[in-house]
Amino acid sequence: MSQRQIIQVFEQYQKSRMHFVQTISDLATRSQNVEILHNAGVMALLRPLLLDVVPGVQQTAALALGRLADSSDSLAEAVVKENILPDVVQSVTSHNRFHKKAAAFVLRAVAKHSPELSQAVVDCGGVDALVQCLMEFDPGVKEAAAWALGCIARHNATLSQTVVNAGAVPVLVLCLLEPEMALKRIAASTLSDISKHTPELAHAVVDAGAIPHLAQLILSRDTKLKRQVFSALSQIAKHSASLSEMVAEVGVFPAAMTCLKDPDEYVRKNVTTLMREMVKQTAELSQLVVNCGGLGAVIDYLGDCSGSLRLPGIMMLGYVASHGESLAMAVILSKGVSQLAVCLSEEPEDHIKAATVWSIGQIGQHTPDHAKAVATVNLLPKLLKLYMDASSSEDLQAKSKKALKSILQKCTHLPALEPLIYDAPSKILKHVMCQFSKVLPHDSKARRLFVTSGGLKKVQEIQAEPGSVLQEHINAINNCFPEEIVRYYSPGYSEVLLERLETYQPA
Repeated sequence: MSQRQIIQVFEQYQKSRMHFVQTISDLATRSQNVEILHNAGVMALLRPLLLDVVPGVQQTAALALGRLADSSDSLAEAVVKENILPDVVQSVTSHNRFHKKAAAFVLRAVAKHSPELSQAVVDCGGVDALVQCLMEFDPGVKEAAAWALGCIARHNATLSQTVVNAGAVPVLVLCLLEPEMALKRIAASTLSDISKHTPELAHAVVDAGAIPHLAQLILSRDTKLKRQVFSALSQIAKHSASLSEMVAEVGVFPAAMTCLKDPDEYVRKNVTTLMREMVKQTAELSQLVVNCGGLGAVIDYLGDCSGSLRLPGIMMLGYVASHGESLAMAVILSKGVSQLAVCLSEEPEDHIKAATVWSIGQIGQHTPDHAKAVATVNLLPKLLKLYMDASSSEDLQAKSKKALKSILQKCTHLPALEPLIYDAPSKILKHVMCQFSKVLPHDSKARRLFVTSGGLKKVQEIQAEPGSVLQEHINAINNCFPEEIVRYYSPGYSEVLLERLETYQPA
C-alpha cells in the first residue's frame, strides 16, 4: 500500500470515532434514546474515547457522557460503576478549555442526583480539580466548575464542607466581580447552596466577604442574577440574629424594597423570603424592616400572587407580629389581617392554610384590641371550621386549635364570640364561655344583647358535665341574670308553664 493509502486508513478511523461520539451525543439529548444506548453498552465504548489522541473526540465523548448521566440517576451510577470518573477528573486538568468545560459538565451531571453520587465525585478528587478550574482565565470554564461545585454542595453539610475545605469560597466570591452575567449567577447560586446547611458554613461564606458583593448586585437589571442574590442572602440570614444583622448592615434595606415590584415573581418571592428570615430573628430586625415600609410592601405582594409564592409573605407577617404588641398592631394597621383572611379563603393547600392560621394567631394573641381586629373580619368561625373539618391535615387542625385558643383568651368582643356558642366543641367552648363570664358582669348593654340575640337561651341548652370548667363558666354567666330570666330560657320551661296552667284554679 502507498503512504497515502495508509494515511487514509488512519483518517477514516479518526472520522469514524468522531462520527460515533457526535451521533451518541446527539442521540443522548432525547430521553427516549437513553435507555437503549445504555443497554447497548455505550458507557464502555465512550470511556476509552475520553483519553483519545484527538481533542475533538475527547470533548465530544465527555459531552455525550454528561448528557447521558444528566438524564437519569441510573446512568449516572453507571458512570461511577464503569470507573469512568477518574478519567473525567484527569480530563479536567488538561490544557484544553473546551475539554475542561465538558469534563466539569460530566462531574455536575453525576453529582446532581444524590449525596452518594456526589461523594463518588469527591472520592476521585473531583472537588480539588473543579476548584482549580475556578481559577482559570476562561469564564466558561469557571462557570462550569462553579455549577458542578454547587451540585455537590447542595446535598448536605458534609459535602458542602468538603467544597469549603477545598478553598472554593474565596474564588466564588471573586467570580461575583467578573463581568460575565452567567458566571455571577452561578457563583451566587453556589454560595447559596453552601450557606444553607449550617451556621458554620454560612459564616465561611461571610468571612470570605460575600455579603457586600452580593448586596451590590441587588439592583442589577438581570432577573436571574437577582433571584440568586436574594436566595444567597436568605440562606445566610436564616441561621442566626448575628448573621441577619450582618446582612442588614450592608444596606440591603430599603434597597430590596424596590425589588418587591419586580416583574419576576421569583425575585419577589426571594426578597420576601429574605425579609421573613430576618424578621423572625429579633424584634429589632423586625422593626428595621417595618420602618423601611416592609409591611405594606409584603401585604401588596400577597394580593398580587397565589399558591406557594404567598408562603414567605404570610409567615413574615406572623413573625413580625410574634415579637410584641406594637409590631402586631403595625401589621393590623397595615391591613395585614384582611389580607390574611383573603389568603385563608383562596388557598386550597393545607400547608399554606396552616401557615396563615399560625400568623393570624400570632397577631391576635396579645391584647383584646388585637383579638378584636381578628374577630371583626369573621376569622374565628373559619378557624373553628378548619379545626373541626375531618379533611384538614393534622398540622392544620393543631394550628387552628392553638390560634383559636390564644385569640379567644384575649377576645372581649362578644358579638364575634356568640356564633361560636352554636358550633364549638367543649374544648373550645370552655374558652368562649370564659370570656362571656368575664365581660357580662360588668356590661349591662352586653347582657341585654345576649338575651335578645338568643345567646342566653343557647347557653341553657349546653350539656356540660357537673363540676367541669365549662359548667363553672355557665354558672358564672347565669349568675349575671335574674333567676326568672334564666329559668324562662331553660329547656322545658314552656312545658312547666303549661302544667301550671292546667292546675291553676282561678279565684
